Amino acid sequence: MAEEIISDAFAKGLYLALAESITAGLICSTLVDVPGSSKVVLGGINAYQDQIKTQTLGVSPSLLQMQSAVDPEVAAQMASGVRTKFASAMNLEEARVIGLSTTGVAGPDPVGHHGVGEVYLAISSERGTKVFAEQFEGTRSEIRISCLERALVLLREEIGLF
Repeated sequence: MAEEIISDAFAKGLYLALAESITAGLICSTLVDVPGSSKVVLGGINAYQDQIKTQTLGVSPSLLQMQSAVDPEVAAQMASGVRTKFASAMNLEEARVIGLSTTGVAGPDPVGHHGVGEVYLAISSERGTKVFAEQFEGTRSEIRISCLERALVLLREEIGLF
């Protein structure tokens, strides 16, 4: 599926920017395994700590304080933040950039009232920002892989809308 994402994004003149928390680079790594990905993938930020989410991606500190990082609005702000930051850094029209983010609980322990496997993914593009709530099962590694797989499906679907 990563090959299809890279090929379709390139054909449509689109670029990808990633902000990963729960997946910590898995999505970016999977995409850049594809030859030619450098024509499409602008890069990724592994925003594992809240301070990185606020200072690098522009996530609201008060939102993180009130809701924690496991929150749909945090995912939305991460996706739109990485999209804006990377488009600006590369002097690209923001309309040509798709931002994707992941945040959630991989386990083995819950985080506050958020259970293991609770995940939010967000896509930000010229079509707006959409958040997807998921509940994955399994080990820490299995939850992260499930999140990766869902992210690739969401990217493929979003690119297909252009």
